[in-house]
Amino acid sequence: MASTSLSWRESCWRFTRRWLYLVHRWAGIAGCLLIAMWFLSGLVMMYVAFPALSDAERLAGLPPLDLRAVRVSPDAAMAGAGLARFPRSLRLEMMGGRPVYRMIDWDGKPHTVSALDAARIESVDAPAAQEIARRFAGAAAARWVETAERDQWTVPNGLNAWRPLHRIALDDAAGTELYVSARTGEVMRDTNRAERFWNWLGAVPHWLYFTPVRADPPLWRQVVLWTSGVCIAVAVSGIWIGWLRLRVRRRFAHGSAGGTSPYRGWMAWHHIAGLAGSLFLLAWLASGWLSVNPNQWFPGRAFTQPALERYAGQVLPHFPPGDRRALAQAAGPREIRMAWQAGLPVWLVATADAGTVTTRAYRADTGRPLALSAETLTEAAARLVPGARIAGSEWLTQHDAYWYGHHQPRKLPVLRVRFDDAARTWAYIDPANGNLLGRSDSSRRVYRWLFNASHSWDFGWLLRYRPAWDIVVCLLSIAGLVVSVSGVVIGWRRLFRGRRRA
Repeated sequence: MASTSLSWRESCWRFTRRWLYLVHRWAGIAGCLLIAMWFLSGLVMMYVAFPALSDAERLAGLPPLDLRAVRVSPDAAMAGAGLARFPRSLRLEMMGGRPVYRMIDWDGKPHTVSALDAARIESVDAPAAQEIARRFAGAAAARWVETAERDQWTVPNGLNAWRPLHRIALDDAAGTELYVSARTGEVMRDTNRAERFWNWLGAVPHWLYFTPVRADPPLWRQVVLWTSGVCIAVAVSGIWIGWLRLRVRRRFAHGSAGGTSPYRGWMAWHHIAGLAGSLFLLAWLASGWLSVNPNQWFPGRAFTQPALERYAGQVLPHFPPGDRRALAQAAGPREIRMAWQAGLPVWLVATADAGTVTTRAYRADTGRPLALSAETLTEAAARLVPGARIAGSEWLTQHDAYWYGHHQPRKLPVLRVRFDDAARTWAYIDPANGNLLGRSDSSRRVYRWLFNASHSWDFGWLLRYRPAWDIVVCLLSIAGLVVSVSGVVIGWRRLFRGRRRA
């Protein structure tokens, strides 16, 4: 009976080990190619981001706002857009040579209304887009290239409501191209030749951002999940095999690394480097799999519409016109955002001087500079999470583990308000103007460690002492490349050896 049981266990183990080797061998041939590509492209992404038009770049490109030409009140503009609620965003800026109101409703749809006569602007043709791009860039000339729903540099879903887009080339030395919305006339994206080149080696392969795939978000999400999932299986099976083939006491007579490994050459590199970097490699692949939030395990970063409306203290599409003469002290404003903050109507006036963008806040009803106390902001924040009490609040004057700038800047100082709800919600508020800058809860804070820390290694002590972060991430990436490239070589040798035998 014992012999039969032992034989059964041995058979199960031999079957498991056989499939362990088969999975690692054949899935690893393609998997190691992907992993090597991800490490190489990740090194590029450390220094070249995917093309995007930052808010500072957008404001710097806007012409100075001509307030004397404004004939339409904010209320009339919202009525002209057909809004029944105060929008998520309302701003006044120039479009070509005329002032316009730009709004984004709570469904994410943009609206543009002329500030001259309240006429809705719902389409912008190619010649007009060409002139908008020329003025935006301050270029001598601009050339229309095409009008398309999307291309390689406009695949993200955030641009969907503004499509189609006119692509305008400036024909400058940098090869700059601007994308102007055919619906609203807004400049939505800028790229240059160097940025496009490096992104073909960086973000595009790393995120699998190929236009036919990324144009279908559910398909792209499944591709990311399955490719990274297969690579996780390759890593797990490889770590298991690596430990099975490692000897510390009874060492191999003709092996490498002091006889702890039975392999030589590329196999030895793959074995020893794979074990040395096993935890890093597995955490890096698993965090990449988590990047698309499988099964929506982690909630979003933003507060819901009802919460934001409670904080604003205004729901109806109303905003006082105010006395614009009070804005005369803001020399050459490029944009005026209109918002309700803690029950107060606020002008956020953005100016740009020599490439430096400055935003000042004023009360729209009095024209005076805005002054919000911590008590006022905390009282307004209490409305964000109904049924919960404020557990505490504190000023952040320097970055911490959850509020830090790495690939995007984080404003300081901020007021952090903590709630005692089940999700342990935190709200971050800009004391200068009352803007809600971010939301966090216990789930997002876990995600910060599972994804950001494991994938980007954005630990505070590394980021504070750069280039320490660059050195550590480069060394880890090189270790990952040794494992993956050696796996590619081994796999291709086996493939071609099999072909020669056939």
